[in-house]
Amino acid sequence: MNINQPPIRFDNVSKSTAERSDVAKNFVANVFSWMTIGLLLTAFVAWYSASTGLYVQLVGSGGLMSWVVILAPFAFVIAMNAGLQKYSATTLTMLFLAFSATMGISLGSVFLMYSIGSIAQVFVITAGTFGVMAFAGYTTSMDLSKLGSLLFMALIGIVIASVVNWFMQSGMMDFIISIAGVLVFTGLVAYDTQRIKRIGAGVEYGSAGATKLAILAAVSLYLNFVNLFLFLLRLLGSRD
Repeated sequence: MNINQPPIRFDNVSKSTAERSDVAKNFVANVFSWMTIGLLLTAFVAWYSASTGLYVQLVGSGGLMSWVVILAPFAFVIAMNAGLQKYSATTLTMLFLAFSATMGISLGSVFLMYSIGSIAQVFVITAGTFGVMAFAGYTTSMDLSKLGSLLFMALIGIVIASVVNWFMQSGMMDFIISIAGVLVFTGLVAYDTQRIKRIGAGVEYGSAGATKLAILAAVSLYLNFVNLFLFLLRLLGSRD
C-alpha cells in the first residue's frame, strides 16, 4: 500500500459517522418536541377539566363513562403501536394528540387533590430530574439494555403491588411503591433516551417512517415523565 495515498476510506467513514450523529440528534430533538407538545396539551386539559367541573361530570359520578375516560388513554397507546405500519404519519399524530387530551381529562383529579403551588413545585423537580437523566442517557457510552430489562421487570412488580395495595390500602406500602416508582421511571428516562438515540441513527430523517417512529418514541418519554411526576407528587405533594 502506498503510504502517501490520501486516507479517502477513513474520511468517508468519518463523514458517514458524523451524518448519522446529526440524523440522530435531529430525530431525538423531534421526539422531545412532540413529547413537550403532548405534555402541554395534557396539562391544559387537566386544568380545564378540573376548573370547569368536566372531570367531576365525567369521572366523579362513577358509572361507565368514568371507566371510558380512565381506560381511553391505554386504548390510544395500543392503537398507535398496532397501527405503526398501517397508519399514516398524520393519523398517528392525531391519535397522539387525542391520547394527550384524554390523558389530561384522566389527570384532572390532580388539580382537585393538590394545591397549584405544590403541583408547580413537583413539576419543576420532575422536569429537572427528567432532563438530567435524559442527558445522561444520551451521552453515556455504557450500554443500558440490561438495565432496561431489569427496570421493566421492576415496573411489572410495581403494577402488581399497586393492584394489591388497592385492596389493602396500606400507607406504608403506598410509600414504598412511590419510592420504587420514582427510581424505576428515573432509570427508564435514561434507558429510553439511549434507545431513541440509536433508533434515530438508523432512520431517514424527514421521512414518513421517521415521523411515525418519533411519535411512538415521544409516547414512551411522555409516559415516563407523567409517571415520574405522579409518583413524586404522591411523595412530595401537598393536598388541598
